[in-house]
Amino acid sequence: MSSTADLHPTGPAGAEPAASDPTGPAGADQAAPAPAEADPATTGLTAVPGPQPPTAAGRPRRPARSRHPYRSALSTVRGRAGLVLVGAVVLAGLLAPLIAGHGPTDQSGQSLAGLGTPGHPLGTDDLGRDLLSRVLYGIRADLGIIALAVPAGAVLGCLFALVAAAHPVADTVVQRVFDLVLAFPGLILALAITAILGPGRLPVILVIALAEVPAFGRLLRGSILVQREQEYVTAARVGGSSGRRVLVRHILPNAADPLIVQVAVSLSVAVFIEGAMSFLGVGVRPPAPTLGAVLSQSMPYLAQAPDFAAGPLITVTALVLGLSLIAEALNREIRR
Repeated sequence: MSSTADLHPTGPAGAEPAASDPTGPAGADQAAPAPAEADPATTGLTAVPGPQPPTAAGRPRRPARSRHPYRSALSTVRGRAGLVLVGAVVLAGLLAPLIAGHGPTDQSGQSLAGLGTPGHPLGTDDLGRDLLSRVLYGIRADLGIIALAVPAGAVLGCLFALVAAAHPVADTVVQRVFDLVLAFPGLILALAITAILGPGRLPVILVIALAEVPAFGRLLRGSILVQREQEYVTAARVGGSSGRRVLVRHILPNAADPLIVQVAVSLSVAVFIEGAMSFLGVGVRPPAPTLGAVLSQSMPYLAQAPDFAAGPLITVTALVLGLSLIAEALNREIRR
């Protein structure tokens, strides 16, 4: 009978057993698997994750985003603060006939009455007209002007952008038109239009609309150029969609988000333009009240009655600040 030494022969000193398992006897009966040979073609390469699985529409998955980005933006602190400010100003203007105790052109025997005067909470102007009534009706006038001017400028700008996106030659012509409009300072443009049409609401609307055309046109043109290079546009073209269908069904919906932000910005700019034109005397004809006209009328009396300008100044500040907060909240949500 052979001994244990016959079953496990040992070699010279320092030699290791041919098949030994350091884990103990239980591993001695199991042979260690032979290592797999390395593929020379993949040696030194790092595994790269494959493409994301397509969605049901056949497009690559995008980062998670709220299904209602505008609602999410307006639910933030900035969005809510902006809505409160803008909503308060708009509501005050819409309810002007119910809130104002006097007509915007009614005169009383008290001129330059201060804040808190009985019957005139904001005081009176130099002609004895109630400032609260003039501010409230001025809000209504401003809302009517910017509600017509900004959409008109947006529509014209977007039409120019669509024409520019159709052909390179048209793009060059449209860009030169935008450059021509921007070459004129706003003051000169306002004076030129007023000299032709005379002061009134229509010149103010035209000046605001023309000032906003290049802003909307260039913004939409840039968005279209960016969206054209996306994979989903290439997939739609390969799928047989016509150029018009690709533009209307795919590019424009994805390029519209920056336009929403621009609307809020343009509304605040329109308030400033109307105020500047009224301040220069080329806006709405007096005695029709606008915020800019009331503020301009108070300038000669700042030393004598500084509270004369309090009502229109606070109103303009609240409206512009609210629109700016809404624009910032929308911009943050869209860029996520």
